[in-house]
Amino acid sequence: MIDATHDQKLTSWVANANGHADFPIQNLPLGLFSPANEAPRPGTAVGDYIIEWQALVAAGLRQDNGLTMEDVLATPALRQSLRAQLSKLLSDPQYREISEPYLHTAADCRLHLPIRIGDYTDFYAGIHHAVTVGKLFRPDNPLLPNYKHVPIGYHGRASSIRPTGAPVIRPKGQTRAPDAEAPSFGPSKRLDFELELGIWIGAGNDLGAPIPIENAAQHIAGFCLLNDWSARDFQAWEYQPLGPFLAKNFMTTISPWIITPEALAPFRLAQASRPEGDPKPLPYLWGEADQAGGALKLRLDVLIETAEMRAQNLPPHALSHSEARHMYWTAAQLVTHHASNGCNLQTGDLLGTGTISGPAPDSAGSLLELSEGGKKPVTLPSNETRAFLEDGDALILRARAEADGFVSIGFGDCRGLILPAP
Repeated sequence: MIDATHDQKLTSWVANANGHADFPIQNLPLGLFSPANEAPRPGTAVGDYIIEWQALVAAGLRQDNGLTMEDVLATPALRQSLRAQLSKLLSDPQYREISEPYLHTAADCRLHLPIRIGDYTDFYAGIHHAVTVGKLFRPDNPLLPNYKHVPIGYHGRASSIRPTGAPVIRPKGQTRAPDAEAPSFGPSKRLDFELELGIWIGAGNDLGAPIPIENAAQHIAGFCLLNDWSARDFQAWEYQPLGPFLAKNFMTTISPWIITPEALAPFRLAQASRPEGDPKPLPYLWGEADQAGGALKLRLDVLIETAEMRAQNLPPHALSHSEARHMYWTAAQLVTHHASNGCNLQTGDLLGTGTISGPAPDSAGSLLELSEGGKKPVTLPSNETRAFLEDGDALILRARAEADGFVSIGFGDCRGLILPAP
């Protein structure tokens, strides 16, 4: 999958794309945007700009002017040809004059969800998070016996997924204090984030037709950052016996650009070997090619910006950093398991990986872990402390892919600002 579009010598006539932290010409993500007072349309981020796909038609590089996001996500060959054409359009100066009317300053545009999300499933593939949180909830039995045999997941709420920048309204719900006989209802006091990757489904499968592990990667159209906001006080009260509900479904924030498998081809890794004594996955979850290159070389960062920090003109503070390689299950294994019972995935479905924490204390993917359940609040440069998120806090997720011999690419920010409960 590595071709001329990944050449580190390739440059763009969009000057600030060259050396851009997230969107150099080697990235070419897919998204839906709207310029001021205009209708949404598909486009690609390049530097600090967005180019409409319609520019390809104007330049004579494509004949069809009705290219939809659903078509592109569902068809790997179409997605690959679109990438090659965009790379040519944005690198060859002969196309500059005819393309510039279709080039928009990103800061002046509104970003939307890239496609209507039919279904959303959240997994639990970060084993370090699972163990640490398990100790808080079940000190004597932190990791349940099924975890190392089967990818754990639950069905979330697609209707409350929003793109970066959408406000996060503090939820209200039921909790019960440890010393109380009965629960009470009110705003969450233990609002948290979860650092995750989102997996976009491309081609779906028919009802009753599982997806073999050998084919699972062909059903993945791309990745994004995902923040699964969590009300930990609601969660502790409601999660038994059926798992997450109102603690999770009030809001999920994603980065709006789909980073394609083609863009990430240079940043593939072998899946980490399981510790000695861990069971080998059952045959339907085991693929040699997937084990050889099913992981991603991605650095993941979490930053916080409080209202007080903004007042003091302080930059966002790095809370933690992790890496995508800490996932216990690969993205392909999640897709295969999801469809193993015949469940029909559809184009535009979104899967969350679950919180991706690392083994070190500063690599935790949630405040629940960073503050040890609220017992050890984190001190910020503004001399504030945080055990959980407060109103006015902004939480920012970032990802960066780096590999020797290739231009680094990013995902763009996944940002949400906490507003008070109504």
